[in-house]
Amino acid sequence: MDRKKELKEQYKQMKPDMGVLIVKSNLTNKCHIEASQDLKSTINKIKFQLKMNSHYNKKLQKVWNEYGEASFAIEILEYLKYDKDETKADYSEELEILKFIWEEKLANKGMEAIK
Repeated sequence: MDRKKELKEQYKQMKPDMGVLIVKSNLTNKCHIEASQDLKSTINKIKFQLKMNSHYNKKLQKVWNEYGEASFAIEILEYLKYDKDETKADYSEELEILKFIWEEKLANKGMEAIK
């Protein structure tokens, strides 16, 4: 029973990777950028929603449907590190700033954000 509690506590202490990711078309200069506190889960969610034709970004969904999954790539642009302050739990402001920075960088490179 102690082992079970120990594993449960270890799970609670795990911190998922957070940062900014991009869904980009390999055929066009169009992309969708998202910030997430759990990148792995967000990538899985995006893939599932796009495959099920239910992504909230209807323009992205339309481009996905038009060109197909094989013509898209999902990549992590940048990871956001956790603060040394263990009490901090909300990184949404930092993630939004990081997302904005990446939107600007990609716009300067000619990428068009799908919004």
